Amino acid sequence: MTTRLTRRATLALAAAFAAAPALAQDGWPSGPLHVYVGFPAGSSPDTLARIVTEPLAERLGQPVVIENKPGAGGVIGIQQMLANAGDGLTFGTTINGPLTTAQRTMDDTGYDVDADIVPVTLIATSPLVLVVNAESDITDLQSFIDAAGAEPEALAYGSVGQGSGAHLTAELFADEAGVTMLHVPFTSYAEVTTSIAGGEIDAGFMAPSAALPLVDGGQLRMLGITSAEPFAQVPDVPVMAGRAGLPEDFRAELWNGFVAPAGTDAAIVERLTTEINDILADPAVQEQLLAIGWVAAPGTPAEMEERIAADTEMWGGVLDRIEAAE
Repeated sequence: MTTRLTRRATLALAAAFAAAPALAQDGWPSGPLHVYVGFPAGSSPDTLARIVTEPLAERLGQPVVIENKPGAGGVIGIQQMLANAGDGLTFGTTINGPLTTAQRTMDDTGYDVDADIVPVTLIATSPLVLVVNAESDITDLQSFIDAAGAEPEALAYGSVGQGSGAHLTAELFADEAGVTMLHVPFTSYAEVTTSIAGGEIDAGFMAPSAALPLVDGGQLRMLGITSAEPFAQVPDVPVMAGRAGLPEDFRAELWNGFVAPAGTDAAIVERLTTEINDILADPAVQEQLLAIGWVAAPGTPAEMEERIAADTEMWGGVLDRIEAAE
């Protein structure tokens, strides 16, 4: 895998330098950019896209139009980006699912991640927090694992659907902790949080921003966070890695990235990578991201490709265990 990534990155860089003079002469971009988002207006992925594309439009001197195409956990957005590709002005932003797990959880996504999609850069990442009812006797990670291990499916947890990041994170956690929990799928984080607060289910993994309103209201309690380091939005919530028997490298994050259709000029990809990384370095943009529970994660196309490959392998292992248990 490392050899393939290195070769692909080297070829892309060489092509970018070769194409740069032509790109300057052509005056790219020659018109508005269209960025496809597989979620509705006002959603977290939509907000992330707009935080980045508004300053991007100023830098490029052309409008950047957000095309909201919700459905299938973000897969529809990727499909629509590819259906409208070919003009050098069509791109997408996406969460990790459509690039890492969708081809395992759906019969046919209609695209091949390696063949059809070019990573540009990660935009931001968000850890998940484990929450329980604030009145629960479970007060920390160890007592949660003890309660979950009392007997199989002793605790029920909610997620935003089968194969979602929250579902897979809970199953990764359960495997590492040596426990078995009962999965109860819902359609939104709001349903998950209200069901935990109402005592219908015991727990759930979710973005900090989804939990905070009920935590601040005294209805939910955060037990731990899945990031490698404490998260600035909830600095007092302890990191799970290395605690209560979990491995030191335990980590699970949601992420959002900027992508292009395969065949996009390498010089365009390089230009977008540079511009978006500069935008993400702006402290004001970082504050905007943190306010909605995300942290800026600039990088290179090769680094994003490596993240896709690593997460595909990790979550694929989780899916294998889920299927084996069914």
